[in-house]
Amino acid sequence: MKRSRQILLHDAFRVGIALKAADGLLEIVGGVLVWLLTPSTATRIVHLLFRHELAEDPRDFVATRLLGASRTLARRKAFASAFLLSHGLAKVVLVVALWFNRLWAYPLMIAVLVGFVFYQVLRLAQGFSLMLAFLTLFDVLVIWLTWHEYREQKRLRATRVDGDGRLR
Repeated sequence: MKRSRQILLHDAFRVGIALKAADGLLEIVGGVLVWLLTPSTATRIVHLLFRHELAEDPRDFVATRLLGASRTLARRKAFASAFLLSHGLAKVVLVVALWFNRLWAYPLMIAVLVGFVFYQVLRLAQGFSLMLAFLTLFDVLVIWLTWHEYREQKRLRATRVDGDGRLR
């Protein structure tokens, strides 16, 4: 019973970090696009993608939020690009290290995600967002899975080392 629980938790950990890697790659792509696109091009792309929704309802929630975001990004282009690139690169590097069971990456991933959660909770306190709440809960789950996997990896390494510090 305990072995099947361990396998389930390990698999959930792998899925969680794979999703974090995909998120990191999307952030990298987004950071590059923010850096390369002009503000007017970004606004035109949003208008093009959501023209039907805006024609039906000029106050469409998603479309108006994206238009607002494109205008905000235009004003803060360098910050937005650096933010997305740094977050994306951090996630991808840490996920690769975790995938190869680098012990140093587990506590670092936990620390990085705790920082993200702290920031996200501050943002949620300013104004509720269902998507941000979901992302925050997902990050908390990945923190717990990472902590559990870290403990398991340390236990496995301890059982493979004999009294002289050599691998068995």
